[in-house]
Amino acid sequence: QVQLVESGGGLVQAGGSLRLSCAASESSFSAYYMAWFRQAPGKEREFVAAISRWSSGSTYYADSAEGRFTISRDNDKRTVYLQMNSLKPEDTAIYYCAASDRNLIQVRLVGQYGYWGQGTQVTVSS
Repeated sequence: QVQLVESGGGLVQAGGSLRLSCAASESSFSAYYMAWFRQAPGKEREFVAAISRWSSGSTYYADSAEGRFTISRDNDKRTVYLQMNSLKPEDTAIYYCAASDRNLIQVRLVGQYGYWGQGTQVTVSS
């Protein structure tokens, strides 16, 4: 049972940047697929970005995140990051870190991930 703790959220003006971090407790962190999802009030939780296991670091992005967000991982620190640039008001949401101990194919589906953090609020003002 891996524990995930997000940090780095906050209030930022449109066009600004934030870097989210997700710290994992599991010693075999490198064997986990990691992802970021977000959820705005009244909306479904949606996929943002994912990164594959080990050090190969294959990445996947939602269309809304492509070119603006970058997901990365540091296996030694057991941490996954989400660098968010050129933020827009529509990026406002609670951002959740997620993990899977299985090899994933449908990386954009919520149901593929068995472990979740408690979320961190990101608010982008216009």
